[in-house]
Amino acid sequence: MNYETVLADMIAVAREAGALTLEHFKRFRELEIGIKGPADFVSDADMESELLIRKVLFERYPGFSFTGEEFDPVDTDNEHRWLVDPIDGTTNFINGMHYTISIALRRDNETVVGVLYNPPADEMFWSIAGQGAFMNGERLKVSNQADIGLFNIGTGLPTPGLQLYPGAYDRLDAIRAPVGAVRIVGSAANSCAYVALGRLTGYYEETGFVDTAAGILLVQEAGGIVTDWWGRGPEIYERTGTLIVANKATHAYLIEKLKDVPMKDPEL
Repeated sequence: MNYETVLADMIAVAREAGALTLEHFKRFRELEIGIKGPADFVSDADMESELLIRKVLFERYPGFSFTGEEFDPVDTDNEHRWLVDPIDGTTNFINGMHYTISIALRRDNETVVGVLYNPPADEMFWSIAGQGAFMNGERLKVSNQADIGLFNIGTGLPTPGLQLYPGAYDRLDAIRAPVGAVRIVGSAANSCAYVALGRLTGYYEETGFVDTAAGILLVQEAGGIVTDWWGRGPEIYERTGTLIVANKATHAYLIEKLKDVPMKDPEL
């Protein structure tokens, strides 16, 4: 398969979805909002964006399977599968802040192509496995920062009533004191892109793989390290969502600090 052609199609549909969602985004104060669960919002724009992406990709690649955030998966192909988050950072979106459209193509158990698009900033990130990571044509490389006092680390924090991610504030307390800054971008996909670009030296969170598949490929292709919180590989973090993406120094720091925080290893 010519993945260059696939990449071009992914970029084109990401831009289409970006244009569609921006029309809603400009009217964020008027959006109709539903709630899927505690602090888990969905807007009309999420559903319209996923439907658009589904329609285009199924027309171009009718045999591929599809897993999205808003609708039931379509299982037609054991080899190729789309992973799509039509708006990653819905809470950002409904409050007029930056969000991300994430599209990844999996072949068997590998992500072979990834595209992330931040429509408000018009930043298009893409990668083909083995060919590097790019943003608007610029080749990306993770930060080489090794000074703990200058680390800029991203994470996400649930509201206190959200029980999906116990211990999040304990983990934040464990890592924050000596570092330069902690930032909550509000989109797991965009956080990964920022690590690949060097805006963040690292990022950790418990999050869904559909959100981060494209971003993980970007970080790997930009020279970063990707593991779970205990230093293990994709066979763990793809299932558990306990993710670290970082440059070498920040990764070592996060592994060291997070290991002493009381938390249940999802594999135990």
